[in-house]
Amino acid sequence: MRWFGQSAKAEDQEQFEISYTDEEWRRRLTPEQYRVLRGHGTERAGTSPLDREKRAGVFHCAGCELALFSSEAKFDSGTGWPSFYQPLENAIGTSEDNTLFMTRTEVHCRRCGGHLGHVFEDGPPPTGLRYCMNGVALTFVPAGEQTKAGA
Repeated sequence: MRWFGQSAKAEDQEQFEISYTDEEWRRRLTPEQYRVLRGHGTERAGTSPLDREKRAGVFHCAGCELALFSSEAKFDSGTGWPSFYQPLENAIGTSEDNTLFMTRTEVHCRRCGGHLGHVFEDGPPPTGLRYCMNGVALTFVPAGEQTKAGA
């Protein structure tokens, strides 16, 4: 469903390495993950335990397990969402998001197109960027543990 003024979703505009039918995505994801990753929703601020995650490790896409962000780039933005100053190399894509009567830069997984959040230009050095991610769109793998599809 598109809201007034919303631009096309990333998955409508390009093909991704991993793709499933809508029915398959619904089976693979929880209802909240589906709402955010496939429906471009936003979780309520302060609800994700990943916002408070302090261990060393890597944050992955909940849709396809691609490694997206290192814990080394995570910082406490005070927004209530997990925030990072940079993604891992070749992990994300971006597109213009015109929802809510404003223009923002949407961040999506480059491998499955899942909506992760938005990037803003009010982050810390060295990039000055704040990748404000929905925790439900991510999974966390502590340092030293392996994931089957992570890279």
